[in-house]
Amino acid sequence: MFKGTPEIVTQRREEIVNACEELYQTKSFKEINLKEIGAVTSFSRPTIYNYFQTKEEIFLALYEREYDRWNAELESILNSGQNFSRKQVAEKIAMSLERRAQLLRLLSMNNFDMEANSREELLASFKRAYGRSLDLFRKILEKYCPEMSSEEVKEIMYVFFPFMFGIYPYAEVTDKQRKAMEEADVDYIYHSIFEITYNCLIRLLDRQHG
Repeated sequence: MFKGTPEIVTQRREEIVNACEELYQTKSFKEINLKEIGAVTSFSRPTIYNYFQTKEEIFLALYEREYDRWNAELESILNSGQNFSRKQVAEKIAMSLERRAQLLRLLSMNNFDMEANSREELLASFKRAYGRSLDLFRKILEKYCPEMSSEEVKEIMYVFFPFMFGIYPYAEVTDKQRKAMEEADVDYIYHSIFEITYNCLIRLLDRQHG
């Protein structure tokens, strides 16, 4: 790791993650490498190794940042000062994920390899952001659905969070995929991120107290 001031290290790490994010708008995980990331930054490839040892570590940092961004939205829901109904809770969370398509895209990737090729301290930092999402989600349900038991809240959480891994592939479909579905004669109704998320959440919430 580069031995500079914490501010410099943070700034340069952010520049590298920003470059990765920029490339990720038009390329897939497999298409992006450290050389390409270096070309978008002011650093050479060897310099990047002072901050990240693998491409997976850079993506993990981007992943963590996406969780942090979602956490900010969850905090806003939690601290709104309003008394939301179950329907409004489902709408608010669905809207927050509609704005976090990049998080959902990262979720749809092979997270096992990403985590396996990242150092433990960086993985722990990422897990803290993920854990914060779990905690905020739980607090939102406890606040706005006080009639639910702690076991019912846990049941919803451990259905919904694994469910999130599959939202992006169903909502963000390429022209090539659409054409393949048509050629395969698969009758499929396409839904937005909001629609998929809302429909799942409202059914989970209503199932507990329908």
